[in-house]
Amino acid sequence: MSARHNSSPLTHQVTLTVLTLAAFTLAIVVGFGFYAANQADEASLERQKIFIADGLNDQIATVQREQESVTVWDDSVTNVRAGNQTWIEENLSTWMYTYYGHNRIYILDAANHAIHAMREGKVVAASTFGEDEPELRPTIDKLRHMLAEPPKADASGQPAKMVVQDLVSLQGKPAILSVMPLVPSTDRVSQAPGTEYLHISAEFINDAVIGKIAAKYLLDGARLVPLSEPVGPAAVPLVDSRGVIVGYIGWDQLRPGLTLVRKIAPALAIALLVAGGVLVFLLRRLRRASTALQTSQDQAQYLAFHDTLTGLPNRALFEDRLRRMLLFAGQDGTRVALLYLDLDRFKHINDTLGHPAGDELVRQTAARLRHTIREVDTVARLGGDEFAVILLDIPDAGSAEDIAERLLVKLREPFRLIGDHVFVGASIGIALSSGPETDADDLLRKADIALYEAKKNGRGRYEVFAGDMDDLLLRKRKVESELRKALDGDGGIKLAYQPVFAADGRRILGAEALIRWGHEVHGALPAAQFIAIAEERGLIGELGKWALSEACRFAARTELPWIAVNISPMQLRDIGFAEQVAAILKETGLAPSRLQLETTESVLLEHNDTIGAVIAALRQSGVRIVLDDFGTGYSSLSYLRRQAIDKLKIDRSFVRLLDEDESARAIARTLIDLARTLRVEVTAEGVETDAQKALLVGMGCHQMQGYLLSPPLEPGQLLALPGVSSADQERSAVRA
Repeated sequence: MSARHNSSPLTHQVTLTVLTLAAFTLAIVVGFGFYAANQADEASLERQKIFIADGLNDQIATVQREQESVTVWDDSVTNVRAGNQTWIEENLSTWMYTYYGHNRIYILDAANHAIHAMREGKVVAASTFGEDEPELRPTIDKLRHMLAEPPKADASGQPAKMVVQDLVSLQGKPAILSVMPLVPSTDRVSQAPGTEYLHISAEFINDAVIGKIAAKYLLDGARLVPLSEPVGPAAVPLVDSRGVIVGYIGWDQLRPGLTLVRKIAPALAIALLVAGGVLVFLLRRLRRASTALQTSQDQAQYLAFHDTLTGLPNRALFEDRLRRMLLFAGQDGTRVALLYLDLDRFKHINDTLGHPAGDELVRQTAARLRHTIREVDTVARLGGDEFAVILLDIPDAGSAEDIAERLLVKLREPFRLIGDHVFVGASIGIALSSGPETDADDLLRKADIALYEAKKNGRGRYEVFAGDMDDLLLRKRKVESELRKALDGDGGIKLAYQPVFAADGRRILGAEALIRWGHEVHGALPAAQFIAIAEERGLIGELGKWALSEACRFAARTELPWIAVNISPMQLRDIGFAEQVAAILKETGLAPSRLQLETTESVLLEHNDTIGAVIAALRQSGVRIVLDDFGTGYSSLSYLRRQAIDKLKIDRSFVRLLDEDESARAIARTLIDLARTLRVEVTAEGVETDAQKALLVGMGCHQMQGYLLSPPLEPGQLLALPGVSSADQERSAVRA
């Protein structure tokens, strides 16, 4: 019974799928058949419309030719001028009706006054022209305008025919209208321009005319359809030159596609019966196979949506639940909070205790998270040491922060791994839904950004997503991308050099290389800004190597005693940095004693054996180490003694206040005395006034740098200063 019950859903699903596919296939076949038949009928209908349109154009051309046979004639011009009504009636009006079937004829003089009128083969008073004049007037005026213009030639070079044709409605009936001037056929009769008489001919488009058109193309049931009657698809509108429909020509539509379908319907029915038999056979085979598949399906479904290590929902199930919870929260007017969490020392545990310990740490973390949150909430493992928690019905950010704090406290408790107590901790990013339009992917992205901020700000803490985090991250990513392009050779990054002077303010002791980036969109970006981004995004090594190479290459071709280059503490954490510096010095030919590397005093606070080893290797090679911005950090004398620094630089924040603040003077004097005690050189940066310079000299500071003495200079500007000529220039002077 249990096996039968388990197989039923899959069997039902397979049966339904096969029947659906069969029905779908049948619908496609039948639908395609009817579609093909309909397309054939549509194509045939378009051809029929073209036939009717071509036939109508032929009939209009015929009316023109028939009218031309009497309008281009010397006798027509002379008899009309003479007012010979008998001749006009016999040759220009009743004859046109009797022989050609033109229904109405009007003869107009040069002033467009009617001098003769005929309707249906009978001469009527000329005044009857007034009844049709409103419909005929636009065509008459158009011909008069043509006659008033200089003669034109057609494509063959012959004089263009003077004729205007249109479709009009005369007393509610559509008609072909043709207006031509009466002109001589020879030179024996002369005619002055503007004195032409007009011949107006109208042939009604009736069933007889339409019948002639339809007979030519073998169309049945062709007829005139008045505007008052409905028209079907087999109809062509009769449109005048103004775009007004004056009637329709209709006919019985030929349907070759439908005719074909009717002929093959019996064969199609037999084919469907055969296909139905095959379908029944296949269904029986599939129903037997589905029973075996159902058992494995349940297990596979569980594995597809759960993490095998912890039993928690995996990323696929997590994303589905997040979307569902956001949908329900939007309908209920509540809020959802998403916590994105990862462990702070997971890689260290893996590296030191092994992967089994790492797996056990993940299992214990999952258990703590599951026991800390509510039953209505969801905790999922997204991979590695990353977890996500979905919190339902969260009133505000404060509630989410309370839960995050509880999770942090729980995860700060020691884990027991392989007999040892291990302390790990975690960082959490929090993002809250903002309404029914909240997107799951966007909420996850915001939580990820908040987690990044939490880790950046010290780890072991949580951060709630704020809008400026998104803008800041996007801006950083854009700067990172453009910085990579600039380092690849797209330009924009260069070095400026600020000289360091002796106490006399004239002799140049060296120069500091300062990196500059002239961005094509944002202008000159502050170095602190893009260097910080380079440190965050892992570009500082490449950027620092470029700056160091450029500065050494420049210094090697000058007479500068030394060049100073700023380096990031992150470069000093690289055990291979000393070898990199040595390689650059060898490549550029600069002596190690002419290179000074400036870094901040924060590196002294790191109990890092790598930094100590790198600094020692650099100093042993002859490179000098300088502490920049000294006095603004937290270094101590023991750190200074241990690191054996070569030079201290007094920060500009103290120098700026020397001539204003006694405490600033006291601090500067203390720093200079400290440097003298440690037997290291000291440089004051940011010297901008003569008073500051005098005070520093009086305190015993013999190296100064600042805008009073010189701003940062382009390489060419620095070389132009006295005592800083290039090595090439020196050699040229010696030869001379």
